[in-house]
Amino acid sequence: MNINEIIAQVEDYEKLTMSHMSTSDRVKYSRVGKALVLSINDIYKESKDTELMDLMKRVTVKKQKIEKRIKAVPEV
Repeated sequence: MNINEIIAQVEDYEKLTMSHMSTSDRVKYSRVGKALVLSINDIYKESKDTELMDLMKRVTVKKQKIEKRIKAVPEV
């Protein structure tokens, strides 16, 4: 995957709204976030670019917010 494609996907991922998101959507986007972090990490290992590390951190923060919502779903 090209770095420019990954950056575009990260921008789309960051724009996701968490309101009105179903549990299955949260699980799906959590997995998307994990895949993004892993693909950025593969490139980061070779280049050691600090901007890539910042991208990974931003994606991880968004992913953690989504996962927090998954785990906090109240039982009805």
